[in-house]
Amino acid sequence: MKINSKSKKINKAWINDHVNDPYVRLAQREGYRARAAYKLKEIDETLGLIRPGQVVVDLGSAPGAWSQYLRRRFAPKTAGTGGAAVGELLGTIIALDILPMEPIEGVVFIQGDFREAAVAEQLHQAVAGRPVDVVVSDIAPNLSGIDAADAARTEHLIELGLEFAQTHLKPGGAMVAKVFHGSGYSQLVERFKRQFRVVKPIKPKASRDKSSETFLVGIGLKVP
Repeated sequence: MKINSKSKKINKAWINDHVNDPYVRLAQREGYRARAAYKLKEIDETLGLIRPGQVVVDLGSAPGAWSQYLRRRFAPKTAGTGGAAVGELLGTIIALDILPMEPIEGVVFIQGDFREAAVAEQLHQAVAGRPVDVVVSDIAPNLSGIDAADAARTEHLIELGLEFAQTHLKPGGAMVAKVFHGSGYSQLVERFKRQFRVVKPIKPKASRDKSSETFLVGIGLKVP
């Protein structure tokens, strides 16, 4: 069997970058399941979005690093085990992903496709009529490499997240969503501006330079 030498070089380079990534090492040391925790951490520390006592919905949560960070913020004085704080939980975290996620104490997890009505209804029931303070979304589609198709898939997922936010966020609530620079980016920024009083794009230090991802943060949900 022949092995593509170019693919081998790319895989070896990725593994080397991953192993030597300071955020990967930091995540391992601090018990987070993924380096992505530090993206949300920087956004939160910059804008002060997350506070104990809130109701937060985590879309695209697997493997759970953002939910772990939220869990720690809601129990800041409690020691962590396996990357997630244990004991008293000062707030509510509802997480959803199409992939399975190992349990995190106190976090309500729904496994399913956010694009399906039945799954969206499960999420609606979990919220149980409570006003949501913050929606965080790390959802991204499987990328095909075809810019127009990938942009359309990304935009659709973000639109669904924005629709959920419009329905469930309290007046003045906030949303953080992963987006990608390229086709459709400016339209998403405009969509956020229609829904939120303040819109800030943030590229956290933990987001790799080579990645086109950035995060749009909408603060202050406008009431229709």
